[in-house]
Amino acid sequence: MNLTLFQTQSMPLPEPKSVEKTLSIIELIKSGGTAGQLIIVLLFLLLVVALYIYFERLFTIKSASKVDPNFMNEIKDHVSSGKIEAAKLLCAQENSPVSRLIQKGISRIGRPLADINSAIENSGKLEVYNLEKNVSILATISGAAPMIGFLGTVIGMILSIFEIANSGGQIDIKLLADGLYTAMTTTVAGLIVGIVAYITFNHLVSRTNKVVYKMEANSVEFLDLLNEPVH
Repeated sequence: MNLTLFQTQSMPLPEPKSVEKTLSIIELIKSGGTAGQLIIVLLFLLLVVALYIYFERLFTIKSASKVDPNFMNEIKDHVSSGKIEAAKLLCAQENSPVSRLIQKGISRIGRPLADINSAIENSGKLEVYNLEKNVSILATISGAAPMIGFLGTVIGMILSIFEIANSGGQIDIKLLADGLYTAMTTTVAGLIVGIVAYITFNHLVSRTNKVVYKMEANSVEFLDLLNEPVH
């Protein structure tokens, strides 16, 4: 019996299982109070607006960049042979920023070359404006979102300090940790929205510049055609 008691006492006791604490974004948002939740909702709305503008503009720019490779060759043939109406009809069928610029130039044939160039430039400015519509909002969101997130951080820190100050001098580590988690959540959300808006803005600017380059190249080619000596 003594041997049995000794064996029982010498057996190692099972170690207590450590409970792994999971970090839930939903719980952090819910515990952030009214101010934190409003800021998260505002940042989410800004993200939705940024993504909508990006894809809407991307499809528009992609459609505007499609130009028939033989378009300018056919324009040259029509203009050289004096078929002005056929050239205008071709531009109307193409219906792209490049074709609208060329159509504007064709409608001014017979006037001084400087007037034709001026008309094409003014039409080009309108086309660029239409391509860049609402893109500036992305730049605004990319700068404002991190600042809004930082505002939420400051509010969260103030609320945490307020709770600690009213805890009777006894600092509750859990209360402090929850406040810091909540404060950092708004910063992370603001940075994510800002980064997404910044990347999408620069991508749209790059795609727009390519379309503008095509417009300028075809406009110069058309003006060179008008400037060629008549044989």
